[in-house]
Amino acid sequence: MLYYIFDYLEKHFDLIGASVFQYISFRAGMSALISLLITITFGKKLINYLRWKQVGETVRDLGLEGQMEKKGTPTMGGIIILSGILIPVLLFAKLDNVYVILLIVSTLWLGIIGFLDDYIKVFRKNKDGLAGKFKIVGQIGIGLIVGVTLYFNDDVVIREYSDTRIVENNEIVREYEDVKSTKTTVPFFKDNELDYDNVFSFLGHDYTWLIYVLIVIFIITAVSNGANITDGIDGLAAGTSAIIGLTLAIFVYLSGRVDFSDYLNILHIPNLGEVVIFCTAFVGACLGFLWYNSYPAQVFMGDTGSLSLGGIIAVIALVVRKELMIPILCGVFLIENLSVILQVSYFKYTRKKYGEGRRIFLMSPLHHHYQKKNLHEAKIVTRFWIVGILLAIISLATLKLR
Repeated sequence: MLYYIFDYLEKHFDLIGASVFQYISFRAGMSALISLLITITFGKKLINYLRWKQVGETVRDLGLEGQMEKKGTPTMGGIIILSGILIPVLLFAKLDNVYVILLIVSTLWLGIIGFLDDYIKVFRKNKDGLAGKFKIVGQIGIGLIVGVTLYFNDDVVIREYSDTRIVENNEIVREYEDVKSTKTTVPFFKDNELDYDNVFSFLGHDYTWLIYVLIVIFIITAVSNGANITDGIDGLAAGTSAIIGLTLAIFVYLSGRVDFSDYLNILHIPNLGEVVIFCTAFVGACLGFLWYNSYPAQVFMGDTGSLSLGGIIAVIALVVRKELMIPILCGVFLIENLSVILQVSYFKYTRKKYGEGRRIFLMSPLHHHYQKKNLHEAKIVTRFWIVGILLAIISLATLKLR
């Protein structure tokens, strides 16, 4: 919104300083700052309102230290995160950009699903919340929208270079064409590009789009559920998401710039730079939420926040064509997800084979396992953050290590 206002003022009134809004770096920085201010200032008011409305967390006694003390802590704090993301994006981003539109729709869509789940738990006093099948249908729905848009929209292109010519004054000119493509990045490989159309060419062009959309649905569902499972102790999901969001912001910035993408020999994606503004708002919102969610938490994000965080991360990874890097970058979400899958599967298998269920972990998800081992909650979160930072560094190293 502000971009268009200042662009108009610069063109028609030659307003001094208005041109600064043309720079993505400036708008990204302002987006992060405004996001932080919104989440910190608005967060306190929302927490007080939730307390007044007695919107408190219902806690099952799992025998974890300090767990019952969390009973009554305000939940649905994901509203703080969503506000901290959407308001700066609406203020500073170009709202006609296809990637920005996709991310706004994904944020609202998953936010509504999470809000309904929290609403049913808190106000309808139903501990199960929104039925699992409705959550899955919602995640499939947004996955379908994102997948079809990325595959068919004419504005979703990559830049391919052909000939290089030397013209007058020894100036080097590179010829290029912006083309529709389903290419993505494969980490650590020298020729680190994979084209879905080529991989599934044996199915024929009429069906490759369907496979691509199914892959997108799986990624969005898996990452959003991974973030949801990770949100089990104070500050874990928000802090981990901030680390991932900052890493994705770097990837987006590099792929959106002609010079950097050329130097690093990575895909250049035209019009992607605007997503940096969304990424910085995302990071700012997570950090601002941590102001109140770090141990001991004054508010929980609930499914309103956790489903949205995971879904946003998945969509950003898809638009920057780094979805195959998700197992590395989102490794914390992955191990949390796997710990639950392994625990449940092994328990069912041993109960069927031996007549009694056995466990791999003391409790799942994995962070509860360490709580059972009497590690303090704050120490577990800090160590998971450190793992997240190491995974982010490894992810960034794939830019050169091939």
